[in-house]
Parts: sequence; C-alpha cells; structure tokens
Amino acid sequence: MTDILDAYSRAVTSVAEKVGPSVVSLQVHGAAQEDHASGSGFIFTPDGYILTNSHVVHKASAMQVVLADGREFPAEQVGDDPDTDLAVVRIFAPRLIHVGFGDSSAVRVGQLVIAIGNPYGFQATVTAGVISALGRSLRAKTGRLIDNVIQTDAALNPGNSGGPLVNAQGEVIGVNTAIIRGAQGICFAIPTSTAIDITHRLIQDGRILRGYLGIGGQNVPLLRRLSRFYHLPKESGILVISVEPQSPAERAGVIKGDIIVTYEGRPVGNLDDLHKHLMGDGIGIAAMLSVIRGPEKIDLKIVPAETRRAA
Repeated sequence: MTDILDAYSRAVTSVAEKVGPSVVSLQVHGAAQEDHASGSGFIFTPDGYILTNSHVVHKASAMQVVLADGREFPAEQVGDDPDTDLAVVRIFAPRLIHVGFGDSSAVRVGQLVIAIGNPYGFQATVTAGVISALGRSLRAKTGRLIDNVIQTDAALNPGNSGGPLVNAQGEVIGVNTAIIRGAQGICFAIPTSTAIDITHRLIQDGRILRGYLGIGGQNVPLLRRLSRFYHLPKESGILVISVEPQSPAERAGVIKGDIIVTYEGRPVGNLDDLHKHLMGDGIGIAAMLSVIRGPEKIDLKIVPAETRRAA
C-alpha cells in the first residue's frame, strides 16, 4: 500500500512541477468600472497564446495575466466562442513555459487526472482525482450543447475555470469549465478533441463560423412506419414550427409542419444534431436538406447563411 501511495504522490508531484509554470491567473475587467472577474488559463504555445473559458473573458474591456512566477502582463483577446465556452488570449512576454495537448479520446474512466488553477484567487492550486465518466453533454450559456465532456471528481471551485485538466504524463486532456454547485465531486472539462479544433479556428479567424437556416423547431418522434419506409437511422427529427421571412429556409421552400430528418445525408434526430452539421465551412454552399412532409420525403436545396449573433 505504501508503494502505491508513493507512486501516486510522485505522479501528482511530477505533473504539478511540469505543468504548473504554464498555468496563469486572469484578472478581467468589464465595461462597467465595478465589473471584474478572475479565472485560470494555460499557455499552450511558446509565443504566448493562452487557452481559457469564454465565460471568463467574454465582453472584457481589459485583461491582466499573472504568471506562475509572479510576472504580470496585459493580455489581448484573440478569439471567443461562447458555444463551446472556449477563448484564446495572448500575451507578449519572454521566457514563457507552455504545456502540450494530449489525446482526450484515449482517456479511460478511473484514470488519474490532475487539475491546476486559481480558485478564489489562490494561485497554482493543485487537486487530483479520477475521470468519473466520459461522453457527458453540457449545455453552454448560449443554449448549444457541448458534446463528449469529461466528468471528474478532481475538486474545482470558482476561479478554476479555464485551467487545465492533465493526465499522469503532464499532457492537457481537458479545459476545466463547470461545477455543479452544492454537489460533491461532480466537475466537468471540455476535452482536447474539441478544444484543439476550436483553438486553431479562433487563432485563424477570431471566431467560429456557424450556419444559420432561419427556422424555429422542436424535437419530435417519427412514426415508426415512416422511419422504416425511408430507411432513416433515427426515429426522431425536428418539427419546423416557424420559418423566418427572407431566410435560407424560406428560400429553400421549408414550410411550417415539415420534419427535418437529414442534412447532407447525415441523420438529424434533434436540434443538437443540426447545430453540429452547421458548424464548419459550409456557409454559402448549397446543401441537401431532407424533410418529411405529410407521408412524403422531400429533398430541398438550402444555402446556409452565417449565424447572426448579438454582441
């Protein structure tokens, strides 16, 4: 038993020493003078790019980054994606230590993980635990679903948001993002399988482009005979309850009462499926939308526009 505890202790200590210098504290000031918040982040490139949570830096008017060695630097926002609760900021500073990404798809339930952050302003706080579950879904503040979220019992508190969740090799496998208040040991991290792609897009474009169709809809079950007759992989779809005037959907011929079942041949069982299909490089490019209208399956050509988001 002593040998096991010693090995556990060495693993946590080694990770803390390796990753700790890359973890930063973010002091964020909002538009109003009294608006200020703090959170965590980590440096993932040698030239000062920092990954954190969108809810930490969203609508910030100014940001200050405090490094693990005590140095302070102003930060600029590079990109922000509230739909995945991820954001990238940057500092310009010498002698930065960065951390590498690991493969979140390779992690297993029960695996040792370490979280590093700045809860309640206590810098470089290390907690350890295990992966409690994989494949969870978490609703972002925008209403969109974040898929394949990692659940861990490594203790997190306010201020940990944006800090890294790390495996025993010192590789980041997740970005700590949420806790369930009042619960013990139920915390969540956005996996690197999501974070890496979002990070690259934010650095390149400053935002994530998502398609807009202009419909209001709700998830509904399909009649089993329709699913079988049309060989649909899912027995549910999206009932169109409204179509915005002059929208891509109206131009494509979508009408109230249609049930959307596929997009570009991929199954659409619910609104979250459709949101996933609309994320990417398809804006302005014609796609095939299949709907059930009465007893018939109809294919419509639709050209997604860019999502219109309020500031």
